[in-house]
Amino acid sequence: MSERSTLRGSRLVATSYEDERGVEFAERQRVSYECPRGHAFDVPFSVDAEVPALWDCPKCGAEALRIATDRPEEKIAKPARTHWDMLLERRSIDELQVLLDERLELLRTGRLPGAAHLASSRRRKKSA
Repeated sequence: MSERSTLRGSRLVATSYEDERGVEFAERQRVSYECPRGHAFDVPFSVDAEVPALWDCPKCGAEALRIATDRPEEKIAKPARTHWDMLLERRSIDELQVLLDERLELLRTGRLPGAAHLASSRRRKKSA
């Protein structure tokens, strides 16, 4: 209960009761970057960390390059697969045409569930 009494009445997030005594921080290195718009900034990294060549500029959001390094080669990105691409992996154009014709026939005759209103409106237009 004594642990809880120290927190009673204190504001959350306002005051930290932790201290840094006895804490040993990891060794750090400061890495300098410069963006195309001339903004220069440093980012702290652990000594053991793999430092990236590119970092987003905190001022303008542009891609900043690490100072004294060459720009890395651009990776070739695969184009996004669309629904059409995935459909063509499963069916040929001829198979799709047959399916389309079958569904259109069902739609026109009103045998497609939930599409009877479409067939009846089509008949009314023909008779008018």
